[in-house]
Amino acid sequence: MGSGSRSLDPVFLSGLAAELKEIHDLGVEMALVVGGGNIFRGLSASGENAPGQSGGGARRRVRGDHMGMLATVINALALENALEEVGVPARVQTGLAMPQVAERFSQRQAVEHLEQGRVVIFGAGTGNPYFSTDTAAGLRALEIGADLLLKGTKVDGVYDSDPVANPTATRYAHLTYAEVLRRGLRVMDLTAISLCQENRLPIHVFSIVERGVLTSIFRGAPLGTIIGG
Repeated sequence: MGSGSRSLDPVFLSGLAAELKEIHDLGVEMALVVGGGNIFRGLSASGENAPGQSGGGARRRVRGDHMGMLATVINALALENALEEVGVPARVQTGLAMPQVAERFSQRQAVEHLEQGRVVIFGAGTGNPYFSTDTAAGLRALEIGADLLLKGTKVDGVYDSDPVANPTATRYAHLTYAEVLRRGLRVMDLTAISLCQENRLPIHVFSIVERGVLTSIFRGAPLGTIIGG
C-alpha cells in the first residue's frame, strides 16, 4: 500500500523491487512471503460482514481466511511483475491450487528456482485457514532450508512498547525466542515464534518502509532486531 490510500502503490512497489534487485545482485537467494492486509484484512480482524459472509462461527472464519489468501496472491503477482520489470527473474508459488495464475507450492521446485537465480514469491499462506502469514513465512523458510527469516514491519525493529505511542520506547538489538514469548512482544504470532525456536531459525526484524535498510543489513549493518538463541 505504501503511504497512500491505494491498495497497491506503484512507487512503493518499484522502490522495493529495486532494493531487492540490489540484494539479488549480491548473490543472495531470496524467497518472499507476502500478506494481503492492504486489500483484505480478514473478517476475524474487522468484525464486519462482507458480501456472502452472513452468519458466523467457523464457516465465516474459514471463508474470510480464504479471501485473505486470495488477496496475498494479488500482491505476490504485483511484486513478481515489479521484479521482472527491473530484470530480476521471479516465480509465484501459491498454497492454493490455481494453475492458470501461478505454480502450486512445491518444495523441490522452489529450491530449483532459487538455485537457478530466481526469486520465489509465496502467496496464499499455507493454503489452510487459521494459519497466519507469519506462520506461513516460518514454514516456507524451513521447507527451503533458509538461513535467516527477515520480518519487514513499519518500524525499525522490536521495542519494549509501541514506539508510535511512546517516543521514549527502547529498541532491542538482540532478543531470544524465550524473551519474546515471556514479554509478550508482538513481533510475530506465537505459532510462528515457536516454529522458529524449535528449528533454530533466526529472525531479523527490520523496517520495510525505509529504502536502503534491507540492503544495508545484507552488507552487515547492525540494523533492526535479531531474535534467536
